[in-house]
Amino acid sequence: MIVGQIRLNRLAKAEEAERIVQFLLSDHSFDDTRYTPGELIHFQELPFRALKENIYFWYAEDEAGEIIGINCVAENEQKTGGYSWDYLVVHHDYRKVGVAALLMEQMYVFLETVRARYLVTYTCDLPEYDRIRHVFEKSGFSLVGRCPDYYYEGEDRLIYHRKLV
Repeated sequence: MIVGQIRLNRLAKAEEAERIVQFLLSDHSFDDTRYTPGELIHFQELPFRALKENIYFWYAEDEAGEIIGINCVAENEQKTGGYSWDYLVVHHDYRKVGVAALLMEQMYVFLETVRARYLVTYTCDLPEYDRIRHVFEKSGFSLVGRCPDYYYEGEDRLIYHRKLV
């Protein structure tokens, strides 16, 4: 799908997965680059796992074909219609121009199609994550939990939930 000069794609090939990994590990993706060892592994493996498993991964490209954003969800392990929203990441230079909104819209269309009951997501409580927390709250998510010291000492994991049907 092409919107303006932004093209939305669903991950389908190993070459795309490699490009997504490079984007995730670039200086243009996350504000907080003090990744945990597990995050680094997750960034390197998740796009490739999405090619084989029921992990739904979309990415946005600019007019030059560069990846400028990614988004992914997967049904949780209970297989009862609950989904986990893992990452929504937009290139620093493309924030506040609608890339996140396009990726989220694509995700919600998919979730409606599969009749998802709810969506759970999470983030860190540090100031670097204020922007994504605002996105969650603006999008109808409720803060439902906190795991103290989850990432590193003094960095809590915040858990958000949104009922879909």
